[in-house]
Amino acid sequence: MRAQDSATAQTAIAVPVAPGSAPGSAPESGSGRPATGRGSAARAGTLQAALGVTAFSLTFPATAWGLEGFGPWSLVAVRTVLAAVIAGGCLLALRVPFPGRRHWAGLAVVAAGVVLGFPLLTTLALQTSTTAHAAVVVGLLPLTTALFSALRVGTRPSRTFWVAASAGAAVVIAFTVQQSGGALTSADAYLFAALLVCAAGYTEGGRLARVMPGWQVIGWALVLCLPVTVPVAAVALSYEPVQLTAHSVTGLLWVAAGSQFVGLVVWYRGMAAIGIPKASQLQLAQPLLTLVWSVLLLGEHLTPAAPLTAAAVLVCIAVTQRARG
Repeated sequence: MRAQDSATAQTAIAVPVAPGSAPGSAPESGSGRPATGRGSAARAGTLQAALGVTAFSLTFPATAWGLEGFGPWSLVAVRTVLAAVIAGGCLLALRVPFPGRRHWAGLAVVAAGVVLGFPLLTTLALQTSTTAHAAVVVGLLPLTTALFSALRVGTRPSRTFWVAASAGAAVVIAFTVQQSGGALTSADAYLFAALLVCAAGYTEGGRLARVMPGWQVIGWALVLCLPVTVPVAAVALSYEPVQLTAHSVTGLLWVAAGSQFVGLVVWYRGMAAIGIPKASQLQLAQPLLTLVWSVLLLGEHLTPAAPLTAAAVLVCIAVTQRARG
């Protein structure tokens, strides 16, 4: 990973064809960029966003594993400290300069929403909620992120985009609520609060990833949280019992390195390349992936509705990816 890598849509897409290019070179779009280069960047961005979604889909099962040996406050604080050590090591090794003052507010939003808010609120919810029920927040996240993007960044997706996104969110919500027996739990307040803060963090992180590499966005956000997470981790570990098992250690390491850092790196790069609304719709598949991992890793059982829901969600994703904003 190099410090000079860019996650911006402007630099990562293509270089305009120089005057006097030989016949047969890639045709230019209306913006002066080769269409083939732009298509390649879009495919790469979609792949990176999809890898981020795959990493995130393991977060709830890994958190459930982590809670087998750690308290909720200990798990969140320690995972954030570990992720910050990884990110800080990369920033230090590559001698990345400190971000400009104009980016501090945006990094603070990312830190509050993605680094602290979402992990803490969902971990508290998973103490009393199954992973299937908690997946409802992920089903709503793409639509909420698109709404935050429209308000914050000024994006204006088409009507087709909104219809497909709303339909996909409705399908996921119906499926996850049915999986939990249709009853709302006390954990719902945590889940819906997590939904809002995470959507804000994703939107601000996607905006910042247009002006600095995506891995630096999450890296600096993690480092920014160290003055809070280090003392919280020390206090939480002294009060909450710790039992180191294969599950608890594996869960902790995954949410720290996989979900908190690597997953967010590729996710922000993908958002910068293909746009926040379209990237967010790939997360419609995340609850279903989480349910698959829940069966394989936690022994939960799925109903026959799962394949039908998966097919419906994939159709919605295909429509949103083709819709023009």
